[in-house]
Formats: sequence, structure tokens, C-alpha cells
Amino acid sequence: MKKFFSSLSQRLNARFTLPFEGRFSFVLKSFSHREKQIFFSAMGVLVGTTIILLAAVNRAYLIEIPAVGGTLTEGVLNTPAHINPLLATGEIGSEADRDLSALIYSGLLREDGKNGFIPDLAESYTISPDGLVYTFILKKNLTWHDGTKITASDVVFTVKTAQDGRTKSAKRASWEGVGVDQEGDFTVRFTLKKPYAPFLENATMGILPEHIWKTIDYNRFDTNNYNRQPIGSGPYQIDSIETTTKDGDLIPVSYTLKAFNKFALGRPYIKTIKFIFYRNEDNLVQALKNGDVDAINSTDPAIAKVLSTQGYHVLHSPLPRVLAVFFNQSETPVFADNAVRKALTLATDKQGIIDRVLAGYGTELDSPLPPMFSDEGAVKADTSTLEDRLTSARKILTNAGWKFDETQKSWTKKVKKDTQVLQFEITTGDATELKAVAQELKTSWEELGAQVTVHVFATGDLKETIVRPRKFDALFFGQVLGHDGDPYPFWHSSQRLDPGLNIASYANMRVDKLLERARTETDPAKREQLYANFRDEIMKDAPAVFLYAPEFVYISPNKVHDASLGEVTIPADRFINVYRWYINTDSIWKIFAPAI
Repeated sequence: MKKFFSSLSQRLNARFTLPFEGRFSFVLKSFSHREKQIFFSAMGVLVGTTIILLAAVNRAYLIEIPAVGGTLTEGVLNTPAHINPLLATGEIGSEADRDLSALIYSGLLREDGKNGFIPDLAESYTISPDGLVYTFILKKNLTWHDGTKITASDVVFTVKTAQDGRTKSAKRASWEGVGVDQEGDFTVRFTLKKPYAPFLENATMGILPEHIWKTIDYNRFDTNNYNRQPIGSGPYQIDSIETTTKDGDLIPVSYTLKAFNKFALGRPYIKTIKFIFYRNEDNLVQALKNGDVDAINSTDPAIAKVLSTQGYHVLHSPLPRVLAVFFNQSETPVFADNAVRKALTLATDKQGIIDRVLAGYGTELDSPLPPMFSDEGAVKADTSTLEDRLTSARKILTNAGWKFDETQKSWTKKVKKDTQVLQFEITTGDATELKAVAQELKTSWEELGAQVTVHVFATGDLKETIVRPRKFDALFFGQVLGHDGDPYPFWHSSQRLDPGLNIASYANMRVDKLLERARTETDPAKREQLYANFRDEIMKDAPAVFLYAPEFVYISPNKVHDASLGEVTIPADRFINVYRWYINTDSIWKIFAPAI
């Protein structure tokens, strides 16, 4: 039997042996030593080329995709004590509170960074034809960071808590007069007394977990421990807190957050975000240079400019703020003259102020609407030289009856029996930027021939003794319009008296009607046209010199991808799309890439 299988094996080998194999061996043996070298060299080149071609084909079909992992370390000024969406945006909240609240809490909606909104905790929403009823349907199977299920009762609880004066929430004004009702476990209905187009911004407010906060007394709302160890539903949850003891109190040194796997918009890519807190900007910047932190924000523009030249990745975006000089026409008679207001506007070196004081991190304004809310291209900045504008300004004053005394270096005008002199005070706050800009204005307007004095007040004193009673000649101040860009609080005549924010005491019936209609107009195109008409009316009356919109500056690490800035109102808005940021990457073939 053994012989049989041996014979069979030999026959099969003989039958299935390739003739080429024998011929190749025979030919190879016939080569000379030199020919063999040439042959094997050629074969090596062929094999190497094939490998390179296959690698190139592989690379052509490979793409990088975000992968889970990595740590981002943020350096932030001040320490947190009110990580609570109802408190962080108020006067007691710090930047650290706002940053952490933005990461730990979620709202029904989330800003998309393009002046719009996307669903967050909400799955969908509808608005009634009359603009009075907003109905939100929540996503199913969402949980808080502690695993408790999220329901409509959490939303109702949060809104009613914000409306309660005992919580002293800065969000109260936004929800005043709004009815809120629950319909089942996942439906919430808001009822307004009258249409209000910017209402959707209210739905971005972070929601509190009812099962935790309902047992906390209102007297302890701003002091209880959940303001320092919060539980939310946002993209990140608290992992650990490092503290130090000072004068018997525990002071946070750092917060470490970890990605929340069940975040409503999907698990974030960056695994860990750590916040380290600093007491002053010098220490903050030094920490960046030492490599102790990866990112910082809201630094002095001059410092940001230097960092950009040193290779740091500097992102910047216009803020929805209007920095302007507001004229008090009732307090200072010279400002009742439209020619004076327009001459001062022409004589202002706006771009020079942006370059010298803000290191270029600002956008020139010619209207009461910041760049993101103004019809692009509708208002063209004056491209003439400053000297040309000064010449035009002097001509405007001369045509209006003002005379320039070369000896006294001053403008005067006879009004009935009185002689007016073009002299006034600029009042502003004690912030470095405000003081520097006020001095720039003084220089520009003295070049025109006005006699100008600058008065600086501490922020608290400025609001109480100057702004609220409207006791100023000209006030250099800022207006924060927010995400919706509604200028009603700043320019409607009903807001002229304290606590209204119409600090120029401006009154124009046509402007009032435009602002009222814009607040109730839900069609974006029509609303934009109303604001364009409003802008034109304001520019015609010149109740203020609109200077610039400052820019938010964020120094972020090159290792973080997709960390672009959209519309930013406060520094915490840099985290609007943080769940899409990534550090680590994987490479896969295009055909296997997940659909976006």
C-alpha cells in the first residue's frame, strides 16, 4: 500500500508540474554571472516599482477621519462658582462659569454658528401661524450625566425657575410673560402674549435636571454645591476637580471634563477637556508659552498680535457689539445741531483706532448694527483720507453758521442771544480699551477744532452716576445686541429713561414703528429689510458716532481640527460646535468612510 501511494504521488507531481518552472530554471542556469546580476536587478526594480504604485493607489483612496481621543487644556481667567445656565450669564457669573456651563448643559436648541439654530435636546419644533405658540418635541431616550431620563418636566421646571424672581436669574427678563406647559413626557408648549421673532434664542438656554434641583430651597439656589459640581446633559461631564485651600475655603485649581457618550448630538471626539484657572492675564499668557495650557482667549489684542507672529494659531470673529459715542442732545446744546454730530463723525479716524488700540482685531462700523446683522455691502466704509474728511467736516460746520477763531482755536456759533462754543466732555469707563479709545477721539476731534475733555469712571460708578441718570455730554460706551441682534432696547423711544438702554435718549416715531414691526416679523427677508430701513433712519439723524465691533480672539492649538469660530456673542460661544472638534485621526478607504 505504501508503494502505491508513493507511485501515485510521483505521477501527480509529474502531471501538474508547470513546464515553465523547468524552463525558467534551465534558462537561469544558462545565464552568466553578469547576466544573473542584471536579471535580478531588473526584477528588484520591477518589484519595487510595483510596491510603490500599489502604495500610491492605496494613498489615493485613503482619507483621514476624526477619531476619538486626545486632551485639550484651556487656560481661563478667574474661578468658577456658579456653573449654572440660569446664573452664569448674570453679573455673578465669571467667564469660567460660562465656559463650563456651555460644555456641561444643553438646551432645546443650539446655535449653529451662522446666526441660526439646530435641534439639541429637541427633536423638532413648530411655530403657530400667528407666531404665538412654539411647540417642541424632545428626543427620546436622552439622559442626564447621572443616567436619569430627560423629560418635558425638566424643561418646564427650568423655565419656571428662571421666571421666579427668588432665583435672581439674568434669564428672567427673556421668559417674562411666557406660558409653559407640558403635554406628555416629551412635548413642551410655550405661549407668548404677542409675537416675538427672536424667541427661538430662548430655547438655547441650558436645561436643569428637575430631580436634583426641585429639592433645593430658593435661598440656596446660588450657593448650593450643584453650582460647583453640576450635572447636565451637555457634551461633557465632570470627571475630577482639583482644589486648594485658601483662608479655610476650597478654591478650584482645575476642572477635568470627559466626553459624555450619550450627548444628544453624538459622542464628542475629544476625550478630555481640562480647565486650569489663573488670576491674571500675565500668568495666563505665560502658561501658554510654557506649554501648561493649549488654548487661551480674550487676551489683550496687542498680546494676541504678538502671539500670532510667534506661530500661535489665532482665531478671531466679530462680536455682536457696537462701540459708539452717544450724544446727549438734551444735556449739551451743541449736540442738538445735526451739523456738529455729522462733522464729528467725519473727523473720527475709525480704522486708525482699530489699528492702534485693537491691533487690528475689530470691524469698522457706520451704523448701529454689528457686521453679522447688517446687510453686507449695503453700507460702504468711507475710503477717503482723514485729511479729506476733516476738510469736509470743517465745511459742514461753516455752512451751518459755525465760525473758527484762529486765535482761540475754537468753533463758535451765535444762537439767538447766546454764543455756543464747540466744547464738551467724553465720559467713559476705566477699562484699558475704553480709556485708550477716548484719548484717540480727543486727538481726532481736537484736530477738527473742538475742545474736548475726557472723564474716566469706574465701571460701577459709570453706570450708577452717569448712564442711568443720563448725566453726560458724550458717552463712549458699548451695546451688546446678543444672538438675535434686536436693537429695540437701545433705540426705541420707550427705552429712553432708566432702566431702559436708550442712552442717547433718541426718539423717532418712524424708527419706533420699524423696530416694533421687526420684533414681530417672522419672515427673515422682511425682517432684514425693516432693519435696513431702521439703519438708514439712524444714520440720517446721527445720534451717535458708531466706531467698531470688537473681535473675539481665541488662541487655539494647531492639533485641534474643525475648531472654527462662528457667530460669537460671549467667549463661551467658542464651544458651540465643540462636539465636532477632534485631535486624533484614523485613515480609511473612501468607500468605508461614514456618511456625513
